[in-house]
Amino acid sequence: MLKLQTPTVSSFIRLRWIISCMLFLSGMAIPGQCLFGQSTSFFTPSDTFNNKRFWTATGITAATYTATVIGLNEIWYKQYPRSGFHFQNDWGEWRNVDKMGHMFTSYLWSSWVSDVARWTGIESRKADWVGVGTSLLFQTTLEIMDGFSDRWGFSWSDMAFNVAGAGLYIGQQRLWNEQRILLKFSSTPVSHPDYIVTSTDGESVMTLNQRAEDLFGTSFFERLLKDYNAQTIWTSVNIYSFLQAESKFPKWLNVAFGYGAFNMYGGYKNEWMKDGAHYVLDDDTFPRYSQYYLSVDVDLSKIPVKSPFLRTLLKALNVIKIPAPAIQFNKIDGVRFHAIKF
Repeated sequence: MLKLQTPTVSSFIRLRWIISCMLFLSGMAIPGQCLFGQSTSFFTPSDTFNNKRFWTATGITAATYTATVIGLNEIWYKQYPRSGFHFQNDWGEWRNVDKMGHMFTSYLWSSWVSDVARWTGIESRKADWVGVGTSLLFQTTLEIMDGFSDRWGFSWSDMAFNVAGAGLYIGQQRLWNEQRILLKFSSTPVSHPDYIVTSTDGESVMTLNQRAEDLFGTSFFERLLKDYNAQTIWTSVNIYSFLQAESKFPKWLNVAFGYGAFNMYGGYKNEWMKDGAHYVLDDDTFPRYSQYYLSVDVDLSKIPVKSPFLRTLLKALNVIKIPAPAIQFNKIDGVRFHAIKF
C-alpha cells in the first residue's frame, strides 16, 4: 500500500516545530519584557534566589505550555478520530530533516529555559536540569498526544532525537560547564520550478511549484519555516574551547557541519493525491538526496560585550547560523562550493 503524504499532515508536523521555536522566544522574552525603562541589571542573572523573578518565569512558562497544548488539541487533534495509544515508525520521513529539527528544538529549549532559571537565581546545576526537564516535558506531551490520535502515533525516533538534543546540552554542562558544541538553524529560499506533473491516469496536470505551494505555503516566511528543502541544521563547534588557554586562535570562530536534503515533495516519496488525482514525480528527473555541509560560523556568545542586555540579545541570535562560504557534499553533484550559504 502506498503511503502518501498529505499537505494537512505535513503542515501539522511543521506547525509543531514552528510553535516550539516561538516558545523559545517567549522564554527569552521574560528578561526582555522590560526592555524600555529598566536598568541593564534587570538582564543580569540574580546572585540569590529571586522570588518575584521565579514566579514570573514559572507563570509565563506554565501559561505558554498550557495554551500550546490546548491550542494544538483544538486546532488539529480534535479534527481526527481518537484511538488507543499506539506507535508509528516515521523514520526516513523528509529524509530525517524533521528529526534534526526535533534535536535542535530540544537542545534550544534546554539551553534557553536553563538560562531563564539561572536568571531567577536558581543554582546553575539545578537550572540545567530545569531546562532539560521542561524541554522533554513539552516534547513528550506532544508525542503522547500523537499516540492517542488515529492519524499519527507515538514516534520512538522523534523521542530519541528529543532526548539527544537535551542530552547534548546537559552533557556539555556536566563535562565542561559550557556549550562548546552548538546546534543552529539556517534556511535558504528555494525557487521551485514550474515543471508540469501529469497524474497517473493522464487526466490531470499540475506544476511542481503548485505542489510546493500546497505543502510549504506562498509567502517568504512560510517558505522559510515550512520548506524542508530550504532548511539546514548545523552542528557548530567552537575550536578555541578545545585549545590551550594561551592560544591566539579567535575565540568566536567556529567550524560548522550542516545537514539538509533536497527535491522533497512528499514525506517519504515524491507522490501525492490532489482532487482525486494521483501524481508521481519521476525519480530520475528529481531524485531525493541528502546534503552535507562544511562551513565556518561565529559563536556570538564569545563576542566580548559589557552590556547584559546585549549578551541576552546575542544569545537569542546565536541559534542562527551566520551566512558564510561553505562546501556541500551530495550524491548528485559530488562536491559543490557556495560563496555564501544561508
